[in-house]
Amino acid sequence: MRHLLSAVAICATLSAATAAQTVSVQDNALKDWTSQRDTLVKIANAMPEDKFNFRPTPAQRTWGEQILHIAQANVNQMGRLGGRAAAPDVNMKATSRAEILKALSDSFDFGTAVLQEQSDAAMVQQAASTRFDQFMGPSTRVRVVYYVVGHTWDIYGQMVVYLRLNGITPPASQRF
Repeated sequence: MRHLLSAVAICATLSAATAAQTVSVQDNALKDWTSQRDTLVKIANAMPEDKFNFRPTPAQRTWGEQILHIAQANVNQMGRLGGRAAAPDVNMKATSRAEILKALSDSFDFGTAVLQEQSDAAMVQQAASTRFDQFMGPSTRVRVVYYVVGHTWDIYGQMVVYLRLNGITPPASQRF
């Protein structure tokens, strides 16, 4: 009987602990956004300044243009979530390493601020419609977040190739 009571007490404790750990759509999206930010800032910083104009072929974007493309997409898409945070201006003609890296950082900071303003209920509501609906159609806010996250991972994969073509091991692949 004593073991049965101990088992019941353990189950009740585990059940209470599990009930206290609620899953949040907003929190999960913010964690993924923050993780992606860290990875993108590291890879963007990996290319030396004298290689920011590197492009693998004439048809490709330069390294700097890839980063600016991410920054612009972040601002445009995360702006669809609404909120009070002011969207940064992304100078798509920037050429200096410092200005390009700042645009990337500012775009992720904007996305973080917008996500922090959201509730779980808001995340499943329809995002503002824009010209970007041609790609996605009407979407919930959470879908918009994961669309831009997926887009950024796509560009990240291209950036890995840019680094390797320049003899640089991407930060995520470095072994210490």
